[in-house]
Amino acid sequence: MQEEILLQMKGIDKKFPGVLALNGVDFTLRKGEIHALMGENGAGKSTLIKVLTGVYQKDGGEISLEGQNVSIKSPQDAQNKGISTVYQEITLCPNLTVAENMFIGRENGSWIKRKEREKRADEILGGLGIPARSTQQLGDCSLAVQQMVAIARAVDMNCKVLILDEPTSSLDDKEVNMLFDLMRDLKSKGVGIIFVTHFLEQVYEVSDRITVLRNGELVGEYPVEKLPRVELVSKMMGKDLDELSTLGEHEEKKTIVNDVLYEAEGLSSSEAQPFDFSIRRGEVNGFTGLLGSGRSESVRAIFGADKVNGGTVKIKGEQVKVTKPIDAMKHGIGYLAEDRKRDGIIAELSVRENIILALQVMNGMFKPISRSEQEAFADEYIKVLNIKTASRETPVGSLSGGNQQKVILARWLLTHPDYLILDEPTRGIDVGTKLEIQKLVLKLAEEGVSVTFISSEVEEMLRTCSRLIVMRDRRIVGELKGKDLNQTQVMKTIAGGEA
Repeated sequence: MQEEILLQMKGIDKKFPGVLALNGVDFTLRKGEIHALMGENGAGKSTLIKVLTGVYQKDGGEISLEGQNVSIKSPQDAQNKGISTVYQEITLCPNLTVAENMFIGRENGSWIKRKEREKRADEILGGLGIPARSTQQLGDCSLAVQQMVAIARAVDMNCKVLILDEPTSSLDDKEVNMLFDLMRDLKSKGVGIIFVTHFLEQVYEVSDRITVLRNGELVGEYPVEKLPRVELVSKMMGKDLDELSTLGEHEEKKTIVNDVLYEAEGLSSSEAQPFDFSIRRGEVNGFTGLLGSGRSESVRAIFGADKVNGGTVKIKGEQVKVTKPIDAMKHGIGYLAEDRKRDGIIAELSVRENIILALQVMNGMFKPISRSEQEAFADEYIKVLNIKTASRETPVGSLSGGNQQKVILARWLLTHPDYLILDEPTRGIDVGTKLEIQKLVLKLAEEGVSVTFISSEVEEMLRTCSRLIVMRDRRIVGELKGKDLNQTQVMKTIAGGEA
């Protein structure tokens, strides 16, 4: 790896009203290296990236690119200087074609004829192994393919610095490997890559160095081989991780064996094939499988979030009809959706308004919750879940991803559900908040709440669940519990059918 410094940020400060988001942060990126930027939500990673890309203007410090001091005035200015970014939330236009998205906003994009643009786009897509056509409407592509198109667009800009902000959060294993191959290829050509992710395995698979931030300050920069994973997590959280080991002690005996809370037979929806499913009171189970296996579609059918086509449902032994979310809510079911931006938070509303939303819907528009009750509820759950917010009236969209997730959890906990469905509750959030959510799930189970937990991280599922339903190609191919509840058995079941 070349040691020539490509990018240097020295003493970067960034202030917001009442908050010092970055305090004298240093960051160095070398040519031909993959540099992981790590830290909990709220540590300052996103703010540092936005200063580098001209979204925010720094309040102090210096930035140099290839040895020259630079002032980055806007995202377009950053792009012109060779700094390209792919954010976690896809920022392309779903109503345009793949080719149009790849060239939109480009300096010479308007001069490229449509056929030439499509030909060039197909060459790029083919070279990266992306399963999309230039003429496809982007909105018709899967979320994973949309992410890959965003990466292809950034790569084609002859960038010197490529910033990847949670690029793998919506990709399956094959697509992740494809991205890693691309990253290594770019590295060999001298591109410096800033890799932001919460997947520790991925950090150690592709990164050369790690910079850790905490509470807006620099903790340190480390070569990967000199920073064991436990130390990395400890530096990110600022405390020891002995309590992590206790999560694995969750035992199936905590469930009430014969008390089935929810049971479905032949349940199907517009997106889910017919399946049978049950959960006992106080049980934590989960759906696992690769991206697109049908995990999310199954729980959306349980909640009535997609059009239910058939099947029977019993809750507490009585047959009920659950065809839409309000039916599920009235029967004591809560649902934290996979995409918190689209189906979870209402960014413009305050933390208070987001927390009381589900309870207000259940009460109906003619029984409004009083302002004093709303404030009391919000204050209670801000404290219980340790939600980091300036006040209960702060717009939830301005909170970090982990704290937004806690607000949605608070919304459902306020309804006192008997059955809580959590679809990817820890995706894109920091290690400390992941730990808090896992501990909360087990605490709820001890109190008799049934929880279905879905995560792309199998290890997290194994720590949290006492039973796993394994899916492939939108059907259940196995069920694992007891001694079979291990990563090897999960992979075998996904690959080969029945365990």
